[in-house]
Amino acid sequence: MNVDQTVSTFIDFYVERGHRRITGSSLIPPPGDPVLFTTSGMHPLTPYLEGRPHPLGSRLVNLQRCLRTTDLEEVGDPTHLTVFEMLGSWSLGDYDHQQSLRWGYELLRDGLGIPRDRLHVTVFGGDGQVGQDTPSLETWSELGVPVELTGDDNWWSNGPTGPCGPDSEIFVWTGEGPPQGTPTGDERWVEVWNHVLMSYRRHEDGSLEPLPQRNIDTGMGLERILTVLQGKDSVFDIDVFEPWTRGVSGLWELDRDSLRVVVDHLRSSTMIVDDGVTPSSTGRGYVLRRLVRRVLTTLWRDDPTRTLSDLPTELRRDVVLEEELRFVGLLERGRKVRSRFGERLTEEDYDYLHQTHGLPRELVDLLS
Repeated sequence: MNVDQTVSTFIDFYVERGHRRITGSSLIPPPGDPVLFTTSGMHPLTPYLEGRPHPLGSRLVNLQRCLRTTDLEEVGDPTHLTVFEMLGSWSLGDYDHQQSLRWGYELLRDGLGIPRDRLHVTVFGGDGQVGQDTPSLETWSELGVPVELTGDDNWWSNGPTGPCGPDSEIFVWTGEGPPQGTPTGDERWVEVWNHVLMSYRRHEDGSLEPLPQRNIDTGMGLERILTVLQGKDSVFDIDVFEPWTRGVSGLWELDRDSLRVVVDHLRSSTMIVDDGVTPSSTGRGYVLRRLVRRVLTTLWRDDPTRTLSDLPTELRRDVVLEEELRFVGLLERGRKVRSRFGERLTEEDYDYLHQTHGLPRELVDLLS
């Protein structure tokens, strides 16, 4: 299944069950939101999860673009991306968690064609504040899907405070041969979908308060499920990335990990720029600047003559090219500063270069 078929299968499934499709929001949260970027499908719906009536009703479905800087260092492995898309469904105080799990199983099995014997789930086993999620455990047992009980790994929240609750994470076996082991013990089990019983609000002191309504929030990573459906080894091998991989690999000879970082960061930078962000030294602009400079640092590691202006027109943005010129100027000034130090730098030297001259460690090492 290609990306369009997968999205339509998901959306149509929930529309047939009374959900209204809502338009995905920008990567940029609304004014007043302290978060730099939209980090999950539920993020724009927080007021409605807390009790405000949604104008389209209590059953919703959408496709939302998200960005997580917390995953930045993991980009390059088979599953993590900086910007990704999330298929989501919501019940705002409507149906229960067991119904959500049954529908989820039906969609995976009949809609997307994933056999039951390739599925495994993890369920919240309880902690000092909330007990075991017994209804979910019983539902999965009735459906014949194996369950592993965990602790905090199956408690979902969008931050240290706000809406939260126990979840069921659904994994698909991606290894060769019959499935074996459990999701927490074998990385060949890849998480593709999360069903959250969003029923609490966590306060700053860590205490939990029941929300006015028991909500259901599900999120399926589009790129991850495409990796499964298309039988690929990583998210970078699916059809979504084909134009980027072809454009970058046709220009520069890079090893696998470097190619993935360059492709991810260029694609993410383009999406951020298209949502109106420009490079700067703080906030969202700094995230964009960091992405662009990580691309350039990776490219110049083997060949300092490489330039983003060589990219095909459809894969580049003027804002990004301007940031490259600023970075080149910083490098030229940095070489002069770096030349004042000896061959081996101490931690104090690195701190001084970063704090006084704005030269991060990876840039200083590039100048060495």
